[in-house]
Amino acid sequence: MGQSSSISDSEHIQPFHRLHAQLSDLIFNTPPGERLPAEPELARQLGVSRATLREAMRSFEGQGLIRRRQGVGTFVVGHPRIIEAGLEVLESIEKMARKINLDVSMGALQITQMAASPVYAEALSVEEGSPLVKVSRVIFADNRPVAYLVDILPEDVLPPATLKEGFTGSVLDFLLRRGSPQPIYSVTEIQAIPAPSDIAHALEIQRGDVLQLFVAREYSTNNRVIAYSLSYFIPGYFKFRVVRNVTSEHPFV
Repeated sequence: MGQSSSISDSEHIQPFHRLHAQLSDLIFNTPPGERLPAEPELARQLGVSRATLREAMRSFEGQGLIRRRQGVGTFVVGHPRIIEAGLEVLESIEKMARKINLDVSMGALQITQMAASPVYAEALSVEEGSPLVKVSRVIFADNRPVAYLVDILPEDVLPPATLKEGFTGSVLDFLLRRGSPQPIYSVTEIQAIPAPSDIAHALEIQRGDVLQLFVAREYSTNNRVIAYSLSYFIPGYFKFRVVRNVTSEHPFV
């Protein structure tokens, strides 16, 4: 008669899933604002390599449950309020946040005047060397950086002097309030990318952490490209959805 086995459920769990469960318990039991053990110590405690630990931590950072600050440590931030939006509507972070009564604010604003490089000239359908304005800033929600926004526009569309009053972070809202040129629609590409070092520094995350990148061209009423935008979102703070209709050209109809 064969010997019966008594194997606990935890022994059936794959190592990475077990690590994920252990980290989940640790984060849940650590008060928001408190720092987790340093990576070398935590990796030793959990019996994994630092590379494996870092990979597991990224999923929790993507959910907005922790924040890793270069040279400082990893902090528990609790459950963030998520900004949700449908991608079929062009609207600013500020407008999306107002729907859930979430206060957002703009960090340091950088306004750069520049001549159109070949890349920007093509993106904006202007001549190389044309005067452009680049507007860069970090957007905060609940006092945490959640997005880094860059807009490049022809100087005649957005003269730098006009941003000195009434600009709170959204170029789209600013143009809509001004009314001319009037933004009508955008064409946007969406991808996941590892955070470049400068963006990671601005968002207080680690270089290589995953970001959602929206690359958009915004058009006015006469189909002129009036803005080329790069929007970097920390995934755990945003949830985007797409409404897709089935066409009438269904093969079984």
